[in-house]
Amino acid sequence: MKSLGAAMGSDRAGLNDNPAAADPLATRRLRLWIRMLGVTRQIENRLREYLRVEHDTTLPRFDVMAMLHRRSEGLTMSELSRMLLISNGNATAVVNRLVQDGMVERILSDEDRRRVSVRLTPEGAEFFDLLASDHLQMIGGLLSELDDQDLDRMRDTFRRLRDSLSAAG
Repeated sequence: MKSLGAAMGSDRAGLNDNPAAADPLATRRLRLWIRMLGVTRQIENRLREYLRVEHDTTLPRFDVMAMLHRRSEGLTMSELSRMLLISNGNATAVVNRLVQDGMVERILSDEDRRRVSVRLTPEGAEFFDLLASDHLQMIGGLLSELDDQDLDRMRDTFRRLRDSLSAAG
């Protein structure tokens, strides 16, 4: 049997097949979530393409270099993967390529030979500075429709949501 929404031709994203769809606020929250995912994917796809075409690099490489730039003393692979929310295997694959390209170096611990840290090389730091500057311009262009008030409201809203989610555990 079709849902009332499906029978009326309004079965968008399965919203009307779910009893929760009777709650207008829940429906609006779900639609906002879908919109946020869509916008995030659009921005990420444009960034990926830009980095590939203009700098012959990838977003994962940019993310690793950005984290290492923030931590100039270096990070262990476990720290890096934890901070980037990626698996150790994925972090290792990206770092291996950056090492091959001379952007990152491995540092063996004097205390524990099993402990290996990674950090940007001077060449990697110089390349990242260029990437970061271009990234800033790219994001500025993609979000140019937002004025100061929009940015402040969105920042405050996302901060409130983040804090609420963190408190909920």
